[in-house]
Amino acid sequence: MIPGVLVGHHHRIEAGWATGTTVVLVPAGAVGAVDGRGGAPGTRETDLLDPANLVQQVHAVCLSGGSAYGLAAADGVMRWLAERSIGFPVGPQPHHVVPIVPGAVIFDLPMSSWGNRPDSSFGYAACEAAAEEFALGCVGAGAGARVGSLKGGIGSASTTVGAHRIGALAVVNAAGEVVDRATGLPWLPSLGTSAVALPERKPEGLNTTIGVVAVDAALSKAECQRLAMAAQDGLARAVRPAHSMFDGDTVFALATGAVPLAEPRPFALDALCAAAAEMFAEAVVSGAREATSLNEVKAFSDL
Repeated sequence: MIPGVLVGHHHRIEAGWATGTTVVLVPAGAVGAVDGRGGAPGTRETDLLDPANLVQQVHAVCLSGGSAYGLAAADGVMRWLAERSIGFPVGPQPHHVVPIVPGAVIFDLPMSSWGNRPDSSFGYAACEAAAEEFALGCVGAGAGARVGSLKGGIGSASTTVGAHRIGALAVVNAAGEVVDRATGLPWLPSLGTSAVALPERKPEGLNTTIGVVAVDAALSKAECQRLAMAAQDGLARAVRPAHSMFDGDTVFALATGAVPLAEPRPFALDALCAAAAEMFAEAVVSGAREATSLNEVKAFSDL
C-alpha cells in the first residue's frame, strides 16, 4: 500500500467459524487520527488520537471481526510490538515502551457459532503475517463481513498525488448496499455496469465498515484527521445508506512523514483529502468485488 506500512491477516473459515483480524503495522511509527460515524461503534484507543492529546504516533491499527469481543485481538498486537521494543517510551530501558494500537471491530457474530470470535492470538498471528503485499477478499477481518444482501470482504486501492502515495484499506461490512436495489446497478461504475438481481436481505441489525487510509506525507494529527474525515465521504459514495444507526463506521488515517507536504500547505492537503475519498470508495468497491460466496451469503461476483 504505502512504503513503511505493512498489512497482515489471520482468520478462521471452517465449520462454525467465519471471522478474523487484520493488522496495519507501522513499526517505525506514524502520525495517526480517526473519524467515527454511525450509531454503533466498537473501538479502542480512539480518544488518544484527538489532536489535543499527548501521543503523536501509533504503531499499528487493529481491525477485527467479533464485535466488541474482537477488540481483544489488539492485545496480541501489543504483545508482538512489545517483544520488539516498539512503542511509546515510558522508561529508561529500550523495552520500557507502551505500543499504541488503536482499533475497531465489525459485527460479524451471526457468521460463526456463538463463542467463536477473534482473541489476542488472532492479532499476534496477523502481525506475524504482515507484509507489503497482502490478500484481498474474504480474509482477515473481512472473513465474515457482509455488505447489504451480499458477502463483503477486505478491499484496497491506492494512487499517486503529486509527490505523495496514498492508499486505503476497507473492511466492507455495511448495512447499506453497494448496488441500487431499484435498478440493480452498482452505485460506482468500477464495480460493474450491468444490472444484477440482488438476493433478499435478512436484516441482522448491526454492521459497520472500518478501515485505514495511509499516506507518505508529513502531516500533523489535525491534518490526519481531515484525511480520515474525507475518507468517510468515499464510503458514502460507494454504499447507500451509510453511517446508519446500525453502523459504527470508523476510518483511521496514518501519515508516515517520509515526504514533506508541498506548499502552499492547505492546497496540498486538500488534494490528498480528495484522493482519500476516492481511494476509500474504490477500496469499498474492491472489498465487494473480491469477496466470494460463503454458505448462503452470495458474493457480487456470483451474480
